[in-house]
Amino acid sequence: MKKDRIVIGTRSSKLALWQADYVADCLQKEYPGLRVEKKLMTTKGDKILDAPLAKIGGKGLFTKELEMAMLAGEIDLAVHSLKDMPTEVPEGLVISAVTKRLDAGDALVSGKFQSLRELPLGAKVGTSSLRRKAQLLHVRPDLEIRDLRGNVNTRLKKLEEEDFDAIVLAVAGLKRLGFAHRITEILPKDILLPAVGQGALAIEAREDDGSVREMIAFLNDEGTVNCARAERAFLAKVEGGCQVPVGVYATANGEELCVEAVIASLDGKRLYRDAMHGSCKDAKEIGTALAEKLLEAGGREILHELGLLGD
Repeated sequence: MKKDRIVIGTRSSKLALWQADYVADCLQKEYPGLRVEKKLMTTKGDKILDAPLAKIGGKGLFTKELEMAMLAGEIDLAVHSLKDMPTEVPEGLVISAVTKRLDAGDALVSGKFQSLRELPLGAKVGTSSLRRKAQLLHVRPDLEIRDLRGNVNTRLKKLEEEDFDAIVLAVAGLKRLGFAHRITEILPKDILLPAVGQGALAIEAREDDGSVREMIAFLNDEGTVNCARAERAFLAKVEGGCQVPVGVYATANGEELCVEAVIASLDGKRLYRDAMHGSCKDAKEIGTALAEKLLEAGGREILHELGLLGD
């Protein structure tokens, strides 16, 4: 039986609200007369803005409070950036839909320079991501990577007000908030592989709430789901949260899947990158196998040094 009212839990940042509104609009178009309400919440990742993400723990920083509210029955579903989702979802919850990916890339934003190549020696680049830091330093070891926290609007403001030559942000977030014109350069993926699930939205619901799960099923994009399965399997194998120096990107072409991934040291001096191809139905296995290959190549040593892998 379909519900006549759905409550979406969301963080209060402008990007999170855009994501919740997007899903709400899709639901109301699909089910005329449906009442969709939003419940705004604050997560640990929103509260702690004076420390690097890697220092306060990468897993579930932007999802835990929403998940607790869902399990308590306060909200019916939560909309997340898929890249913020831990590889393990709490018992009783499930990712019921993954939307079509918008753009998985990373963007350089600068008011002074036109490209990564144009940045002067020792340029100050802002990002809170170890993944971005490691890969950028691999191609430009001269850069001074500075920690940059806050939502998209805050980071753009810091670029203007603080001593940054450039900052790096997700292309999808900039486009969704109407800041596409601020993109200086979309960084090629042979330089910078994205985070797991970057550019896609994950809609999480209670496992036993068949009504809500059935109602949001139309938002599920099969191609993106297959890519996400491979990427999340890769991350699960390297036992990483969102703050590990790894990038992974899968593309689906019909039934064929290609997965590229990288594990790099924080200083960018050691970087292990490879790709695997196969069938979409084997997405999880391909992601796992690629992770094993990169761990064996030298990635395990890097993650051990960072304290991110057990023996």
